[in-house]
Amino acid sequence: MNVEVTSLPGIGVRKEISLTKVDRRIGVIDHRDGGTDLIFTKVGDPDSTVQVPLSETESRTLASLLGAPQLVAQLREEHRDLDGVSTRSLPVLPDSPYAGRRLGDTEMRTRTLSSIVAVLREGEVFASPGPEFVFAGGDLVVVVGTPAGLDAAASILTAG
Repeated sequence: MNVEVTSLPGIGVRKEISLTKVDRRIGVIDHRDGGTDLIFTKVGDPDSTVQVPLSETESRTLASLLGAPQLVAQLREEHRDLDGVSTRSLPVLPDSPYAGRRLGDTEMRTRTLSSIVAVLREGEVFASPGPEFVFAGGDLVVVVGTPAGLDAAASILTAG
C-alpha cells in the first residue's frame, strides 16, 4: 500500500492512503505546531475532505488502537513456525495491582515462563522494557510464551 505524502507549506505534512473497498482516502495532517488532524476524503473529490482535529491524547490512543493489533499480528506471524509459542496482547487495567508498579515486581518470566516484549502506551511503543519499566493503567502489554504461560500472565496483570 502506498502512502501519499504532501508538503503543506506553512502548515505541515499531509499523509494519506486509499481505502479501495469504500472509495475513500484516509490520513492525517501533522501540523508544524505539533497538532494532528484526522482526514477523510472521497477518492477524486478533494473538496469532500472532512478534517477532524485530534487532541494529543486522542492521537496517541488512535495510534495504539491501530498499532497494537499490527504488532501482535507481526509477532504471531514470526512465531507461527514455533510449536507451542504464542503472542498475546494483555491490558493493564487502571485497577490492576501492577498499575504504577515496576515490570520487575511482576516476576513475570519466573512465574509464567513468558516474556514481555513490548508495552504500548498512548501510541508509543516501549520495546523490550526492562525490570525498571513502570506500568500505567491503560497500557497494552505484548507477551510471548506458551498458551498456559499467557493465561498465567493475564491472571497476574489482573489479580496479582
